[in-house]
Amino acid sequence: MNSFKEETNARQALYSFIARLMLVEVDEKFLESFESEANLLSMFPNYKEWSKKKEFSKADLIAQYLNVDFTNLFLMHLIPYESFYTRDDQMIESGGDNPIIELYNSYDFRVELDKARVVSPDHIGVELEFMYMLCSALQKAQEADDAEGIDDILRVQKDFLEQHLLRWAPMFLINVKRESITPLYHDGAEFALDFLLSDFEYINSKLKKSC
Repeated sequence: MNSFKEETNARQALYSFIARLMLVEVDEKFLESFESEANLLSMFPNYKEWSKKKEFSKADLIAQYLNVDFTNLFLMHLIPYESFYTRDDQMIESGGDNPIIELYNSYDFRVELDKARVVSPDHIGVELEFMYMLCSALQKAQEADDAEGIDDILRVQKDFLEQHLLRWAPMFLINVKRESITPLYHDGAEFALDFLLSDFEYINSKLKKSC
């Protein structure tokens, strides 16, 4: 069980990291924290060797390159919302009419759109934060040795990936990788895609063991 708990902690941290990367622009504190994690940094090989990191201060790197790339990818040219990819009319379903709101509400997950700086609750960063919240719930079930609760939460995670994130996020992340102009978002998109696919397989393997 200890390894299972450690795996949950690691999954929670990765969901938090990816959600933060895709919700708002990076700042110096985020980059310093990220670069201090050797294992995580190794998953971003192009960013790790990026020559401009030696040429510019973090502040200048952020202002001249990273924030420009984020704005282009997440605010201007690409659309990081599930409803755009899954609706026939490619309209973003904002507000209370979005069916994902009912799911969030059922797990007491609240989205403050203004604070999160998103126009709809099906933004990729928010959906990743929901998975982070489910990992937190899984931790509590593990601490309580609640086998039924653990199984239930794993099934919710599996269903959410299957019915939401994996229906559209791969297409979006492939576009991010193709359109990015900095290695942070190029590597970040590739890492996020690999992680989502592997996490889905991981959850399935855990559920099979519990049967």
